[in-house]
Amino acid sequence: MPKIRVSAFAVSLDGYAAGPHQSLDNPLGVRGPELFEWFFSTRTWKQMHGQEGGTAGVDNEWTQRGMDNVGAWILGRNMFGPVRGPWPDDSWKGWWGDEPPYHVPTFVLTHHPRQPVEMKGGTTFHFVTEGIHSALQRAKETANGRDVRIGGEL
Repeated sequence: MPKIRVSAFAVSLDGYAAGPHQSLDNPLGVRGPELFEWFFSTRTWKQMHGQEGGTAGVDNEWTQRGMDNVGAWILGRNMFGPVRGPWPDDSWKGWWGDEPPYHVPTFVLTHHPRQPVEMKGGTTFHFVTEGIHSALQRAKETANGRDVRIGGEL
């Protein structure tokens, strides 16, 4: 049975999942990447980004489990990029370059409409202005019986 899940997510002991002052130079905020060092060094993460190497072991096992059977993602707008308010244009296509690591339909929660953005590797970003319930319904329908994964910064 398909699940809605959050996996391979990092939270500091004082409750932060990203650093302050997110920007183009600091996509996860100042010192935010420190929360995810265990994740970014895994073989699974490296493969998702077309790289070789990476660690095996328990961190990679958890990362692999977190990525298995995902048919759609739901992200907050901050997870898509640093642009705030109405979209000034369609030039921003996400933090990840031409081929994002999602490889499935990805629904971005926002207050500002935008046309879908189709990327290499199977990721299409759909911008949902009708709220989380609408995003969840659309993600479940699109996931074709697979899991829906919730990304950070909702």
